[in-house]
This record gives sequence, C-alpha cells and structure tokens, in this order.
Amino acid sequence: MGDYLLRDQAPLSSEQWERIDGTVKSAAERNLVGRRIIPLLGPFGPGVQAIPSDMLAGVEQGAVSFLGEEEGGLVHATGREYVPLPMIYKDFRLHWRDLETAAQLGIPLDVSAAAAAATFCARTEDDLIFNGCQVSGYRYAGLTTVEGRTQVAMSNWAEAGAAFNDVVIATQKLVENELFGPYALVVNPRLYANLNRLFGNTGVLELQQVQRLATAGVFQTPVLSDSVAVVVSVGAENMDLAVAQDLVTAFLETSKLNHIFRVMEILALRIKRPAAICTIERPAGS
Repeated sequence: MGDYLLRDQAPLSSEQWERIDGTVKSAAERNLVGRRIIPLLGPFGPGVQAIPSDMLAGVEQGAVSFLGEEEGGLVHATGREYVPLPMIYKDFRLHWRDLETAAQLGIPLDVSAAAAAATFCARTEDDLIFNGCQVSGYRYAGLTTVEGRTQVAMSNWAEAGAAFNDVVIATQKLVENELFGPYALVVNPRLYANLNRLFGNTGVLELQQVQRLATAGVFQTPVLSDSVAVVVSVGAENMDLAVAQDLVTAFLETSKLNHIFRVMEILALRIKRPAAICTIERPAGS
C-alpha cells in the first residue's frame, strides 16, 4: 500500500485492516455493473492524472495474401484527447469507543460503515460510466450520453414482447455498423422486472429470449432511469475503463477521538468506438 494512504497512522491492527479491505472489496463487487461488461486497463498508479483516449476507425475485413502485399485497410485513430482521471470517494467514521469495545472484548470490529462507503463508491462509478458527469469543467461522456452512439425508440415495455423487439432492433443497428458482439444489455431494475414474464405462448421468460441476443449478459443498475436501456458490443477494441488506483481504503484523520477513513478510486471510461453503443430511449413526452 502506498504511503499516501496513511494506513500505518490509523489505530487499527493488521487483522482489522484485512477485515475492512475484504468488506470493501465484497461490497463493491456486489454492486458494480459497468465492470461486468467493460474491460479494465491498469492500474497505472495514483500519480497518473490523465491518459490518452483514441477514437478508432477502420472496419474493413483483414487481408488474405501469400506475401502480405495486399491492402487490408488500417485500424487507425481519427482523434485523440487526454482524459483526466477523476477520483471517486466516500468517507466513513469509526468511533473510538467501538475500537475499544472490540479490543477489550476480543470481538470483531463492526465495519458496516466501510461497506456502505464502498457501495456508494460503486454506485458513483456506475453513474460515471453510464451517464457521464462534469468535473471541474471537463465533461465525461457516458454510455448513454456519448456523441456518435446509435439510438432507437423505446416501445412500451409493459407489453409482452416489446422489450425483446427493441433489443432485436438495437442489435440489428449494431450489426449494420459491423459490430457483431457479443452484446450486453443494461437496464434499470423496473425494466428488468418487466422482462421476468412469460414470452407469448413459448413457456419461457422474455428475459431468456433477450439473453439469446445479449449473450454477454443482461444486467440491472439503479443509475439508469426507466426511460433508457443500453445495448453494448463488448470488447477492449470498443471501450475500456482506465484505472489509476483501484478501490482502496485510506486513513484521513482523527477528530474528537473518532477516526475518519476514505474509500477511494481513480479511473475514467474511454469510449473508442461510440458506434458500439446503442441506446433504447423513450421518446420525449411519451
């Protein structure tokens, strides 16, 4: 662990730190959705403050030749920007009397506050990935907001079969852009619940039918509204999550005998091919 985390200054034993670290990791893994469909790049280290991000073009088939002299097109960057890597964090407090109770009675330290902080960090990370945000004047694009994505209209998912038909249309649009998957679908919990019903007279759930198209998985996250769903052609060639510092807990200070900690991470989404994203959006006013 880096010295900047100040962990050796906290009044915790190594076993208590292990308990906090394990709790933070498990809480984050339960809640993170974006990482299930987007590959990670890194970690580079917390000193890396920006990373280049290229927009890629060149969708021709590869060449076939005995001598390697045939032209096969070129995958190339049509533009490059340097993306600042923002810090996502949530602080929590451990009361000194709880530490004394654990020490005197020999019982495990209650680290539920650390779990809550990790959960909020995970939620914020997914919000950054799916919706983007603006930080200190820099606008981070999300999967549902990036320019150049494909958009199709959302029908009424309260009607059986509507969600499946919308996903079919979305995947067809991606195929037209020569993005052949595998595809992942991400929706909010309400829309996900709508998928758990019988699909016509087939005897199977509509969710199962959708999963035949979205073979990379169907996921739910509360950071999306029920007016949008997103279909992604997954792969590092299309997007990745650049990580300088993965989720970790640092010690901040002691105030009024109580101890303040911070769960934090440093990362940013890099979208290399916006055409690999198709959002299914409810028309305004409907």
